[in-house]
Amino acid sequence: MMGLLRLFAGLLLLPSCWAAGAALVGLVSSSVGLGVSSISFLGGIAAFSLVWIFASHPVKTYVLGHELTHALWGLLFGARPSKLKVRSTGGSVNLTKSNLLITLAPYFFPFYTFLVLTAAAVTSFFVRPLPALPAWVFAIGFTWAFHVLFTVQSLGRRQPDVQIYGRIFSWTFIFLANVLLVMAGVAVATGFGFMPSVRLAHSSLVCAYSSVWRFAAPFF
Repeated sequence: MMGLLRLFAGLLLLPSCWAAGAALVGLVSSSVGLGVSSISFLGGIAAFSLVWIFASHPVKTYVLGHELTHALWGLLFGARPSKLKVRSTGGSVNLTKSNLLITLAPYFFPFYTFLVLTAAAVTSFFVRPLPALPAWVFAIGFTWAFHVLFTVQSLGRRQPDVQIYGRIFSWTFIFLANVLLVMAGVAVATGFGFMPSVRLAHSSLVCAYSSVWRFAAPFF
């Protein structure tokens, strides 16, 4: 029964995925220019993409980040992590409790980007302005590309985390969570603002579900 409910919920979220994607495109096109930061960010994405294509994939690094993300989100929800294991074929960490966010966190939370942002925040606390800003932005793009490419590769395989909540629901939730996090990051980095971003997302959401209703209404 729960499987059917999650499948239905996943299908209901599909228009939200389209809306979130459209809102992200609108946000980027209206707020991001081709400045030094944008070039540095795109350079980081391009650099890891070249590593991905021409070098061996750092699988153990990804698995370590994956399991540490489970542990980090488990700690946020009061779980106690233990027995962390990392292998090139997979990893594991024991947690005293779990939920949707803990289970799916590695697929929408870019752990290494979080480390870069944390390091930048700590550095800026002692040194202002933040030195070598383009290098920091490059590292954010590099680690974010790491997250995206490994996530896409992982979701193309059978993942126990995804199976728990069903593929359709998990994939739609993961897509939405990734896009919303990116939107938040773009809004903060560009100064576009939180409320304008919310209004943009709301407008896209209303448009998406209105289109679905206009298509589906004659059948009902």
